[in-house]
Amino acid sequence: MSELASERGKSEKQPESSEEPIKVNVKFFTTLREMVGKRNEEFTLPPTATVENLLEILCKTYGPSFAEYLFEGGKLRSYLQILVDGKNVNLLEGLKTRLKNGTSLAILPPAGGG
Repeated sequence: MSELASERGKSEKQPESSEEPIKVNVKFFTTLREMVGKRNEEFTLPPTATVENLLEILCKTYGPSFAEYLFEGGKLRSYLQILVDGKNVNLLEGLKTRLKNGTSLAILPPAGGG
């Protein structure tokens, strides 16, 4: 019985911070691809990261012209679409959408045609 109690005690103990950083793949298209010089890039983020956190990191990483392309007056430009694993963030939790390890985030420009 003491062995069982000892084993129970071991299984109940958990590390204080067991959450690992997450990796998110960002895909760039058209103008953004030209700005950053690549099709995609992987970012390592804290496990609580949101779309908004990642966009802030991207703006700091790529500078004012990148930020101006994404935002106007502190708000995401309405013609841009942000997809998390293929789903528009507007159908999820907007910029507060939490990211997970292995998530793919795409920033899509307006679609043109004719």
